[in-house]
Formats: sequence, C-alpha cells, structure tokens
Amino acid sequence: MYRSHRNRLDDQRFGRKPGICAWSLFFIPKSDYSGKNLIDCEGALVMSVTTTDYLSRDYLPTREFRAGARHLQRLPEGAEEQPYTLFALKPLGPIIGAEIEGVDLGQPVGPELKAELHRAFLEWKVLFFRNQTIDSSQQLAFAKLWGELEKHPFLPRGSAEEVTRFEKGADMTGNENVWHTDVTWRLDPALGSVLRLSEVPPHGGDTLWADMGAAYDNLPEDVKRRIDGLTAIHDFTPSFGRRMTPDILAAKQEEFPAAEHPVVRTHPETGRKTLFVNAAFTVRIVGLEPEESERLLNYLFRQAQTPEYQVRFHWEANSVAFWDNRATQHYAASDYFPHRRVAERISIAGDRPY
Repeated sequence: MYRSHRNRLDDQRFGRKPGICAWSLFFIPKSDYSGKNLIDCEGALVMSVTTTDYLSRDYLPTREFRAGARHLQRLPEGAEEQPYTLFALKPLGPIIGAEIEGVDLGQPVGPELKAELHRAFLEWKVLFFRNQTIDSSQQLAFAKLWGELEKHPFLPRGSAEEVTRFEKGADMTGNENVWHTDVTWRLDPALGSVLRLSEVPPHGGDTLWADMGAAYDNLPEDVKRRIDGLTAIHDFTPSFGRRMTPDILAAKQEEFPAAEHPVVRTHPETGRKTLFVNAAFTVRIVGLEPEESERLLNYLFRQAQTPEYQVRFHWEANSVAFWDNRATQHYAASDYFPHRRVAERISIAGDRPY
C-alpha cells in the first residue's frame, strides 16, 4: 500500500532543522518487509522508494485486483429460461434486478401470479414495482404471501409490529450505507424483505444490491477451497449495540446470542452457493487467529463492491422493492441530507443457513 506523509521532522533523528515533511511516497511491500528501513516523521517504520528503485522497478506492488470479463450466471446450473405470462419483466442488469410491470400490489395476488412472481424473485434476486399506491396493511398482505413475518427488535416500528420505519431527514441521517445482509445475527436470518418508499429526496437516496452468488462464482479457486466448510460468527453488537447502555446491551445479548453460519451458504431453493459474510454483522471466522480472520473477512467483504455484481435502483415515491436476503447484500446511499426519505420495510422469516 502507499502512504503520503506531511508531518514535523525530528531534527535529532534526521540531522535536519525542524520543519515540515515534504510530500513523500512510501511503499510497504505486501510480503517483503526487509531492506532499506527508514523512520518516518511519526517514528513509524517504513520502506523508502528511491529514484534508483523506481527506475529499476523494484517497487512494483502485488495487488489484489483482476481486470477482464466476470463470470456472470443468473440462473442455477441446468435451469432453463422461461417466459413470464402474467406481467412484463424489464431487466435492469444481466444477473440481478428487474422491474415488474402490470402488477398492482394493492389487489389480491392469486396462486398463479404468486408462483410466477416467486420464480422471478429467485431468478432476479430483487424485484421492483413502481407506482404502487398502497398502505402498510397492503404491503403486509403482500409480504405474508411468502411466509411468517419478523419483528425487528432494534429499529423504529411503523403502524404494526412487523413494520420497520426509516424516517430520515434533517434530524436523522441515513446510516444504512454499509454493505450488509439483513439480520444475519439471527439464528434464522430473514428470507427476504419488502421495502416501500412513500417520500423520496429530490436527488440521491438510491439503493444498491449485490448478487452474492456471482461474488462466490468469481472468487479464485484457491480462495474457494480455503473458505468452503468454514463458519463465521454474526453479532448485532458492533452495529446496534453501540447505542445501548451496558445493562440493555447485556440483556439483548442474552436474548439474541451470536449466531454461527457458514461462510458459504447454499441457497435452499436454487441450490446455488453464495458468499454469506457481511461487514455490518460478521465479526470473525471460527478457527482462525483474529488477524488472519480479519484479513480474510475484509477480502470477502470487498466482493460486494464489484459493480458487475450490482444493480442500482433510483427510487420514486410509491416504489417497492422485494429482495432475496439469502442471495444478496444491499447498500442504501446516504447522499440526500438534509432532505426527507421515508421508507417502511417488512421482512419475511427465513431458515437456518447451511
């Protein structure tokens, strides 16, 4: 990695008059910390890059990036493309995200329509519906078609216990701008969520989703071999716990013990392997030393940031998103302060990852 420094010199250490460090570039090789060690302005051990090093290219780094085409597979192996007959579907990308046209979520959803929507839900991971003038009760009715509903223990509630309300504005900034999968700190994380925005800012406030099946598919084979079979601990404490008093935190930790899930989970319906760790709630990998666990986790966390695996949705008032929490991560851009952004989310209970 590279570091630039502008700090005060120590005249005794460097034999110079006190002053301000010039902007200088230091490179610390990834795997070789030997040779030409210098002390920087703050007393830290660094590696100096001299003109000779630069011209001889001894400084060239090894970086963890890969350019070129990604392997992008939307459907599971062996699945065949089938048409949708009860609505129009407009893809927003090659593997994740599609707008559904011709469905009114305020009207009853019959078995045939529900089955076709479910197929689209599995194939596209997140579905978007625009111009849905529905209320919380109709949103609840739609979500219930997919199973029992969750009650979030830490977030503000709306008109019902199962409704989580996100009301942002001048008094409350958006803080969901971390890539995450919802409630993985539960023993049985959510199957999916239905999110409806009733008020949108004049600009910004988009939400991004990432296909974590694609993230897994594109990992190097040696990384796949390393992580297959590993498990990780998920905990609400680093996020929601920071705002709690010690007594409340202790009570909630007893109520919601840390959960252990596979680093790579198998989707229970499609059979696809998906990367199942996230920066908000995954705290360590079982069986690894803390430093090694953190290095590996940070590498895995970065996979969600790859644009080829993502879809970005620009909200309009009365838009609805319905996503598969078992296959995705999401990130709500917080770029609209101090404008209002009001959303209600309903989550469907899931099962134990394997």
